[in-house]
Amino acid sequence: MKVFIQVLIFFVSTLMFSQNIETLDTLIVKGIKARDNKDYTLSLEILTKVRTVAEDNKWHKQQFLALNNIGANYYSMLDYGEALDNYLEAYTLALKFLDESEEMIVLNNIAILYSKEGDLIKAEEYFYKAYTLALNHEDDIKIGLYALNLGIVANELDKLDLAINYLEDSKIRLKNHTEITVLSDVALAENKYKQNDLNEAKKLALMLLPNLESSALTEEKISTLLLLSNISKRNGKVTDAISYAKQALKVAENPEFKIKVYNQLADVYFTQGLVDKALISKDSVIALTKASSKIQNGRFYQANKVKFEVANYRKELQQNKLQQASERTRFYTLLSVCALVILLISWALRNSFIKNRQRLVLHKKTKEIIELEQEKYKTEIEIRNQKLAAKALQISSRNKLLKDVIASLSNQTEVSKNVFLLKKIKELNSLLNNEKEWNSFLKHFEEVNHNFIHQLKKRHPELTANDIRYVSYLYMDLTNKEISSLFNITAVASRKRKERISIKMGLSDSSSLYSYLSSV
Repeated sequence: MKVFIQVLIFFVSTLMFSQNIETLDTLIVKGIKARDNKDYTLSLEILTKVRTVAEDNKWHKQQFLALNNIGANYYSMLDYGEALDNYLEAYTLALKFLDESEEMIVLNNIAILYSKEGDLIKAEEYFYKAYTLALNHEDDIKIGLYALNLGIVANELDKLDLAINYLEDSKIRLKNHTEITVLSDVALAENKYKQNDLNEAKKLALMLLPNLESSALTEEKISTLLLLSNISKRNGKVTDAISYAKQALKVAENPEFKIKVYNQLADVYFTQGLVDKALISKDSVIALTKASSKIQNGRFYQANKVKFEVANYRKELQQNKLQQASERTRFYTLLSVCALVILLISWALRNSFIKNRQRLVLHKKTKEIIELEQEKYKTEIEIRNQKLAAKALQISSRNKLLKDVIASLSNQTEVSKNVFLLKKIKELNSLLNNEKEWNSFLKHFEEVNHNFIHQLKKRHPELTANDIRYVSYLYMDLTNKEISSLFNITAVASRKRKERISIKMGLSDSSSLYSYLSSV
């Protein structure tokens, strides 16, 4: 029994902490934050867990996001081969299960990888695929970003006219995103330089410099300063060329950037014939290349170390999964034993259950008989009410006829001079207000609708005899016209009486009077 309880606790805790899509989305965000903080080991552990759970549950969107961000981790660690493997797996997943919005994202990432490795033809191919998909979706931001990437690659491939088209398109679509359009302007300045339009290139570069102070735009600032240095060198302004290169050197912190700047300085010094200074710059390039190689080797070591830890983590996840499966098997076995015990107890109590069931059946039949009697009684009441309504309508018709006769006679001038006829008209009017008929009607009404008038008077003692009479007719569902005929009043007067009675009874709307009477 102790083992069973332990397994049960394990199984319940597994259910409580089982992953769902919302949990995975939260973990993906944590993984991205860890990557931004350069904690690649933690990031990859989190994203690997997400990938495994999403793959097991066929949650393709979360699996795609995990793979794409795993690739981004390896890209940040300069392990471009591993990054490409994950990007391609994410791309395959997007093609098979997701829509084009995910496809274009990973295509752009793959293109950036090829661009970093110097394969500009492949980079252009994948950037263009992403750009085409963005056009199909009419997504201006993504179209602008991919157009910018295509413009930069086209510049490097010396497709200068095509590059301008892409860069201008990017600027138009991203006009509200100045932090991105500045990148287009940097590429446009480079384009002007390659087209030998040195004045326009210089003008654009000088205009851009004040907008490149952000640390996020360090690479663009260095590129712009080196561009100005090259323009000055070609214009024969060697001093300016050296000045711009030295400004770039002050900004460059990354060894890769410093190598570019020192190569530029070496070229300028050689142009001026300052061989010693050129050789010093070249020595700096050699020293930085060695340092950069050492850093890169360190990063590759770190990447391989992380890969090993992630592989070990995946192995642990697999072992945990197998252990959980084993524990579940044990749980279901013990659960089956418990079910069998419960079945035996149920069988032992069968006779007791049968007796209780018989009692329930008897009770149900008794209840049905009572309900039938009640239904029969209800039907009888309805029939009697229908007879009362018919009698009331008969009185209504008679009153209408009497009214017509009285009205017809009253309009005759001869009648007003005839005492005998006037007496008969008076007798006819007295028939319209015959209380004996009402008392007879009331007696039958009370017999059919037990306690209705009693309960009504108890609730509303302020109601007059005429109010009670009016309410009784309304309770029988007679129309306003029929009630007005019974009271020998106009339809308008009947409606006003209904409103006054409703106010007496505390109702805000006379239209709810019938519903209220039905609940008495």
